[in-house]
Amino acid sequence: MIAKLLPHPGLTLLLILTWLALVGQPGLGSLVLGGALGVVIPMLTAPYWPNRPRLRSLPDLAGYIAIVGLDIVTANLVVARLVLLAPNARLRPAWISLPLELTSPEAIAVLAATIALTPGTVCADLSGDGRALLIHCLHAPDPEAVRAAIKSRYEARLQRIFA
Repeated sequence: MIAKLLPHPGLTLLLILTWLALVGQPGLGSLVLGGALGVVIPMLTAPYWPNRPRLRSLPDLAGYIAIVGLDIVTANLVVARLVLLAPNARLRPAWISLPLELTSPEAIAVLAATIALTPGTVCADLSGDGRALLIHCLHAPDPEAVRAAIKSRYEARLQRIFA
């Protein structure tokens, strides 16, 4: 019974918290409406997620979010320095093909979003078989090092997070 009422408990909690944050003045009415939305939306969308991903480790997920946040701040500083101070002739843009070991579509989507969120890189395409990402880097003097960093820093962690 509870599984039908709360098919995605994490999503329910996230929706309630998001609603309360958006309202700005949390009160009993906002909590009730947020709770209703948090129950109804996952119930309506559950049929579209028949094989939802299982997260193996919430501490690993928290660590991943922290690493991505730190990388975004660091990359912002690096890109700002490149754009403001480096002459265009010194930039070494590159297209990098990243072979994937991830098989979960959700994990691949998180990896692609992580790459896109990090300034200086963008995920441009996923191969037809879902086994490689095409990434553009603003400055990659050593494309092999960029590929290795993404695989060790992000992909390996995502493999541990997603079941």
